[in-house]
Amino acid sequence: MESEDWALLLLLSLLWGGSFFLISIALTGLPVLTIVALRLLVAALVLWAIVAATGRRLPRDPAIWRAFLVMGVLNNAIPFSLIVWGQTEIPSGLASILNATTPLWTVLVTAALLADERASPRKIAGVVLGLGGVAVMIGLDALAGLGQAIWPQLAILGAAISYAFANSFGRRFRRGGVDPVVTAAGMVTGSGAVLIPLALAIEGLPGSASAQAWLAVLTLGVAGTGLAYVLYFRILGRAGATNISLVTFLVPVSAILLGWLFLGETLGIAHLLGMGLIAAGLALIDGRLIGARG
Repeated sequence: MESEDWALLLLLSLLWGGSFFLISIALTGLPVLTIVALRLLVAALVLWAIVAATGRRLPRDPAIWRAFLVMGVLNNAIPFSLIVWGQTEIPSGLASILNATTPLWTVLVTAALLADERASPRKIAGVVLGLGGVAVMIGLDALAGLGQAIWPQLAILGAAISYAFANSFGRRFRRGGVDPVVTAAGMVTGSGAVLIPLALAIEGLPGSASAQAWLAVLTLGVAGTGLAYVLYFRILGRAGATNISLVTFLVPVSAILLGWLFLGETLGIAHLLGMGLIAAGLALIDGRLIGARG
């Protein structure tokens, strides 16, 4: 990864890390699936408006539009649904640790499916080190419930595996010359086509909510989904599936730092130690510092 790729990855982690704060506000007045559906709807409207305003070329191949739907299912519909259900039964800390296995699954999936992203002992060691950093930062006591509610935990792992397949599948859009903004618009439209009817069927039309809840959903759609997925597909095309999955390690770091800066939350020794382990894992995966030494 080049310096620009790391900068984009950090920006993406900030957008998704800040999403936790926005979701907590939205949940004060709206149910979960409704928030997800509205988030996707707002993102799709914003992204297609950008596509129209900038005159970006739309793909003509029907296979690409089918791929948008598949990407939306793999990257949004399946993992969002599994995570929402899983977190009704297990603590968020344990869910975060299980979700942070995404880079490990991505290394394995890409090694099997992509010829140019083979697994190596250095990559696997870096992923394990980063995963350990997430566990330390969130708190090892979060692992206390591991193995007790097995199906919800398997659901979160299933979401991480779905993300891994999405990271590998999404490489095709760059190879096909599809613009990242168009790709993001197509993907959120595909996932919205699945999740919006589901939300209406289960939760019905959204009722009354506070202005803060609606503003949080709007911000989630514009920044946490629309802009975030433009960055996601740009990094994916430039740096590959394994590297884009590393944002899973950085999102908890961003969330904790944003909470410390703006919400007065505590930043403890465990947080700093966990961040150090994550940084060491990322450096190991990147490999340039090791190469410089050698």
